[in-house]
Amino acid sequence: QVQLVESGGGLVQAGGSLRLSCAASGRTFSCYSMAWFRQAPGKERDTVAAITGKDSNTYYADSVKGRFTISRDNAKNTMYLQINSLKPEDTAVYYCAGGLCGKGWEDWGQGTQVTVSS
Repeated sequence: QVQLVESGGGLVQAGGSLRLSCAASGRTFSCYSMAWFRQAPGKERDTVAAITGKDSNTYYADSVKGRFTISRDNAKNTMYLQINSLKPEDTAVYYCAGGLCGKGWEDWGQGTQVTVSS
């Protein structure tokens, strides 16, 4: 089992930036993909961005393209989400998730709150 712990959330004004981190510990795998999800109040949990375990290929939801950047540092077992040009609609709890390549998202963090004021 892999433990995932998010950090970096907070309250920020619209137009500001944040960098979220997701530290992984526990078992290690040769191929482990990771992703960021977010859930706003009263809404479903949606995928924000993902990064594959093998080639670090990235995926972004249309709503965040050009503003969010996902990356990973395998030496530190940490994934990041750089969030720029924040909008009030980005307000949500952000979760990191991980899973063996091709096996879905089996591991989840507890979430970190991001609140954007207008």
